[in-house]
Amino acid sequence: MGRLRFAIAAAWALCGGALSAAGETGAIVPDTRAFLVEVRENLKSDELILDQYTFTEVFKESRLDSSGGVKKSKTEVYEVYPSNLPGKTYRRLISRDGKALSEAELAEQDRKQEEKTDKRERRLAAEDEQKRAARLEEEKRKEKAVVDEIFRMDDIEVTAREIVNGRPTIIVTFSPRPGIRPTTDGGKVVQKLQGRAWIDEADRQLVRLEARLIDSMAVGPAKLARLQKGAVAFFQRKKVNDEVWLPTEARFTGNAKAFLLFGARLDVHSTFGDYKKFSVSTEEDVNTAAQ
Repeated sequence: MGRLRFAIAAAWALCGGALSAAGETGAIVPDTRAFLVEVRENLKSDELILDQYTFTEVFKESRLDSSGGVKKSKTEVYEVYPSNLPGKTYRRLISRDGKALSEAELAEQDRKQEEKTDKRERRLAAEDEQKRAARLEEEKRKEKAVVDEIFRMDDIEVTAREIVNGRPTIIVTFSPRPGIRPTTDGGKVVQKLQGRAWIDEADRQLVRLEARLIDSMAVGPAKLARLQKGAVAFFQRKKVNDEVWLPTEARFTGNAKAFLLFGARLDVHSTFGDYKKFSVSTEEDVNTAAQ
């Protein structure tokens, strides 16, 4: 889930920064200031929205040769379920390279997930209301700090209108200003990206993001892996059930190096679908599968 959440965080942050700075141009929308106010009100992290849904993720990772041909690849399909803690979703692997996992393998995953869930619930039960409220406030403060920092970091321009999937969108371009040192983790990521974003004109929602890495960036546990300059990312959302915007695709293509010893050109691609609002009946289905 970390791959998706990274893409979502960057896209959401860029959307916030871009549209807040776009008020200077005013040529694309009749009332730019009102437009930006509405966009700001509609901005929500997809991470919070996704914690209300179950969905399916098809993840494919390919290693490429110098001419772009595939040397090695793997495909995994996951059922994704929300958690009682934000960001702790359960990604239940159900097939690998076209072969479904056995009942025993599924049961073992469910057992481990149940153990993790029990530990989290015990930890939550031991946390008093004051401490829980303080933790939530701190999370909100950090989120706001990222958005505020991006407002002052990027040079933004509203450039055009374009129809995407039958809906009018407004295109904004973004590029980091030189000489600004970000202090938040989100700001440090966005500072290394430039590209453009498509915003649905009616709903004031991010539809598509295309970005290019303009400097290498350390990622992963202990920052031991490094994505190389020139890597490109693509992120797309759509309106589901005519009520909420959710991710449909995320893709990264570029060179990556681990431990400074070996590297590879990667094409990492996830597609998301089969969204269902999480409910008591959904939870009962998950529990039944785990037995």
